Amino acid sequence: MKLSKFKFTLPPHLVAQYPSKFRDESRLMVVNREKGKIEHRVFKDLIKYFGKGDVFIMNNTKVFPARLYGNKEKTGACIEVFLLRELNPVMHLWDVLVDPARKIRIGNKLYFGPDDSIVAEVIDNTTSRGRTLRFLYDGSHEEFKAMLYSLGHTPLPKYITREVEPEDEIRYQTIYATEEGAVVAPAAGLHFSRELMKRLEIKDCKFEYITVHSGLGNYREIDVEDLSKHKMDSEQMFISEKVAKSVNEAKDSEKKVCVVGTSVMRAVESSVSTDGHLKEYDGWTSKFIFDPYEFSIANCMITNFHAPLSSLLMLTATFGGYELIMDAYQTAIKEEYRFLAYGDAMLII
Repeated sequence: MKLSKFKFTLPPHLVAQYPSKFRDESRLMVVNREKGKIEHRVFKDLIKYFGKGDVFIMNNTKVFPARLYGNKEKTGACIEVFLLRELNPVMHLWDVLVDPARKIRIGNKLYFGPDDSIVAEVIDNTTSRGRTLRFLYDGSHEEFKAMLYSLGHTPLPKYITREVEPEDEIRYQTIYATEEGAVVAPAAGLHFSRELMKRLEIKDCKFEYITVHSGLGNYREIDVEDLSKHKMDSEQMFISEKVAKSVNEAKDSEKKVCVVGTSVMRAVESSVSTDGHLKEYDGWTSKFIFDPYEFSIANCMITNFHAPLSSLLMLTATFGGYELIMDAYQTAIKEEYRFLAYGDAMLII
């Protein structure tokens, strides 16, 4: 499978700049693989497709306010710092992206806060854009994190071109987010409301939670035509023994096992036993799924509409079938579905 097979023209006005008014009233395209059919629904119609014993696997990662704005020493130039990952809580070391990157060198100091109360020093250049910062702070780790996060902003993707608004702090987060560590929201889960989840529970559906701390690696541009040569960035993930047992029971009972989002699909496919069952896991995954690939755990999937040439689209097309999914995307454009994180959803059954 080649990169160019995933090229299509996404009209800019279809990139959602705001979420739907209510979480569960975004549009839902239902793609039936067996029948090769497409239905147009709203997300709360999900209840029509699931019943007793069916399991949803959700990502309970929580997005933290990862985008900071600081000033460079001497010049006072404004520098955007995007916190990626905490490396050492004792020394306050973080992997970050900086913009503009060309202005930042090892040894430079950056100042944050209205009174420049937080100072950071650049101690390493890890990639062409990345840096490692050491924040110079004498208080406890808890005090430092609280201060740092108070200065941070919700890390909306760059394709959302408007200013961050107070509502984004709530809406760019699933209602079941509990495990802090993501800089990218698991977008497929943003559509679930408490009311919809309660109605699904009444039908005896189960919700099982794994943790995948979604990073920017999924959105890194793929620059090779031969997909086998592309390397994914690693993401931290955790699957408990309890979740694995519940999912395996549903699988063995031939119930629906629905992964909510591409991050969840990558995670569960990263921890499969030799007999095709889910195993507990605590570690990292850099799994890149593209055709041909045999899926072991899920038999249905909820996902958003993704950008052209993206690894997320490649995974979706592998699960749903290349021709059917690419046709569905052309239908989505024609019917003016909304794309990307704040956009509409697709259910593949």
